[in-house]
Amino acid sequence: MSRVRKAVGNRPATVAVAGGGITDSAGVRRRLARWYARAKRDLPWRRTRDPYAVWVSEVMLQQTQVERVKDYFARFLARFPAVGDLARAREAEVLKHWEGLGYYRRARQLHAAAKAVVNEHDGVFPTSLEGLRSLPGIGRYTAGAIASIAFGLPTPIVEANSRRVLARLAGHERPVGGSGDEPIWEIAEALVPRRGAGVFNQALMDLGAAVCTPARPVCGRCPLAGDCAAHATGREDAIPVMAAPRATKEIRETAVVSRRGDRVLVVRRGPGEWWEGLWDFPREPHGAPGHAIGHVRYGVTHHRIECGVVERTMTRARPAPAGGRWVPVADLTALAMTAPGRRIAAIVAGDRVSGGAAATPRRGRGAAGSRRAAGGSRRARRA
Repeated sequence: MSRVRKAVGNRPATVAVAGGGITDSAGVRRRLARWYARAKRDLPWRRTRDPYAVWVSEVMLQQTQVERVKDYFARFLARFPAVGDLARAREAEVLKHWEGLGYYRRARQLHAAAKAVVNEHDGVFPTSLEGLRSLPGIGRYTAGAIASIAFGLPTPIVEANSRRVLARLAGHERPVGGSGDEPIWEIAEALVPRRGAGVFNQALMDLGAAVCTPARPVCGRCPLAGDCAAHATGREDAIPVMAAPRATKEIRETAVVSRRGDRVLVVRRGPGEWWEGLWDFPREPHGAPGHAIGHVRYGVTHHRIECGVVERTMTRARPAPAGGRWVPVADLTALAMTAPGRRIAAIVAGDRVSGGAAATPRRGRGAAGSRRAAGGSRRARRA
């Protein structure tokens, strides 16, 4: 057990932390602030302290690349500029504007939390950690980010980038993730300043994204290299210690495109299914009969799916099954669809235009928008 020192007034205080120690917390904050002043990224959500905008950006950044979020953030805020606008929207419209970001549970929780802010807080965001965490989908990290960035509260954060910086600084050699992050939270708590916590937290994330990277960190450019226990002992590549990844499950299936004139059958994904509430084409076991028109590959959490696409022509009118709808091919773009469903729709549209087999879609990340581990945690936030 080691100790992280944090100055309180003129008297240094200590916080016990397993796995290493940071002795000059004031110096770390000072050096990090100087670096951030010249190297910080110009991101659209950093141009405001509006808690609504900060919150939207934080939720979008979970499991999603920063560059990808920029366009989504601008479009989402243009359509839902205030929390009341989001609260009044239909869920289908929210999901449509979220389409392509993946992990749609985030969008539903965002929508639910907006309603809670309007209905339970008169449209005003709670300004305390406890109040923020009472909202649907807002956990420890997101609450700390909103509290520090929007309200200036001295609250720490731990996500993938800041976790890596802090673990290396302290020489923390125990596995991180889940309950293993508790010592990292203690380190973050010990370092976060009373004033300027939002800037400090964003600086930690930027340092992890640009310099203290997972592989081949650029220690020669790091303002904290002289404070870093991992660097001092040449253990940068060994820290942080990550839990073994879960095994990937391979799945093979068939998507069925049932045609009736210029219409095709789509079904809404039900409760408990991947992409709940989004539209898709029905699935059957691999090798289901029909005219093959293409295939797609996609990933969902710890699954890799090979999906053949077949077409069947209905010779007589049939009602759509429960949860289904016959939709003109030209109208598919208006639906909030799963990512593989959108790719299958492109095959259908291409096949309809050409009259022949559509080209196999190119490989992609698929429905989740990423093959990284699923979850609401910002722990998987990237550069």
